Amino acid sequence: MQVSVIKNIGIILTGDLSNPIIEGPVSIVIENGNIKSITKEDVHYDGLIIDARGMTVLPGLIDSHVHPVFGDFTPRQNQIGFIESSTHGGVTGMISAGEVHLPGRPSDPVSSKALAVLAHKAFSSFRPNGAKVYGGALILEKGLTEEDIKEVAREGVWLVGEIGLGSVKTAEEAKEMAGWAKKYGMKVLMHVGGTSIPGSSTITCEDVLKVNPTVACHLNGGPTSVSIKEAFKIIDSTECAIEIVHCGNLYSAFEIVNYMKEKSMLNRLIIGNDAPSGTGVIPLGMWRMISFISSMCKIPAEIAICCATGNTKRIFGLSHGIIKEGENADIQIIDAPMGSAGKDAKSAIEIGDIPAVAMVLIDGVVRVYPSRNTPPSVRKIAL
Repeated sequence: MQVSVIKNIGIILTGDLSNPIIEGPVSIVIENGNIKSITKEDVHYDGLIIDARGMTVLPGLIDSHVHPVFGDFTPRQNQIGFIESSTHGGVTGMISAGEVHLPGRPSDPVSSKALAVLAHKAFSSFRPNGAKVYGGALILEKGLTEEDIKEVAREGVWLVGEIGLGSVKTAEEAKEMAGWAKKYGMKVLMHVGGTSIPGSSTITCEDVLKVNPTVACHLNGGPTSVSIKEAFKIIDSTECAIEIVHCGNLYSAFEIVNYMKEKSMLNRLIIGNDAPSGTGVIPLGMWRMISFISSMCKIPAEIAICCATGNTKRIFGLSHGIIKEGENADIQIIDAPMGSAGKDAKSAIEIGDIPAVAMVLIDGVVRVYPSRNTPPSVRKIAL
């Protein structure tokens, strides 16, 4: 269903740290898959009109750390449909940190390039339940040259998978390659913490400082965290984005988020799942982390949501992730779940509950109505 208007919105949590809340009642007009206007005026428009009945609207979540391979299948957990299931958790975008779980993945430069280009182009054309999967993250292998990186960038690859997953193990080896990647406009991701899977590496604080990646991946561990002291040093000594993930150390996440809150650095904080992994496939992992940091770190829900939407949009240069005129209409409608002590979605999140996802739109098209993975909402959408 192509939506034209969402009306009677109680509140919009925009995903934009500079303007995180728009109080309702308010309507969003959608045209050609984008947000045309946000208005408090009565809207008369042809097409499907969604009556939110006072519920909360926010952007679709962007999972900053996913390990897809091909299709909607994870060989790591031998599970089909994990991407589609994540859309029922309000996720409308996913960023690959490397297709490292491919069975028999070769580690020579030619194969590394081929895998990145193939995954990038395949996911450009394949969108499970509409989800935007940014696949094809080049895994750094010994022998890659600047010309190789220029070649894959020319084919559209714009991500470097977590440094430490390939045969390039040391900061000295990675630093030069990371520089080449940045030269050609690529975003560089770097594993931080203990070894995640056989064949990967432990990455220390000093390694991160030497390489200076775009994103310090799962600073709270993937799954094993560096020390809190080292985590703080990475935050203070770099300008890179700081990522926390569900499949990591929750105590470290708590300390990292509190520290960034005290330092007024939440504009650098992004949230990922780091699934599929040994921890499993967690379709509600993004919402679990948002509710965790909001409730445990006493961060308003609208700010926590920015870390899973607008911050990620800005750092990766995406066309969705905030509710604003001209942006892609990747939108979810949420409410307090039945039985929550929260009176609405915002207060439910702030006491640690996962909200009820009542509807998810991607490019203005209804993809989820309602979620099969969250509790039902207190209020009901009217069509």
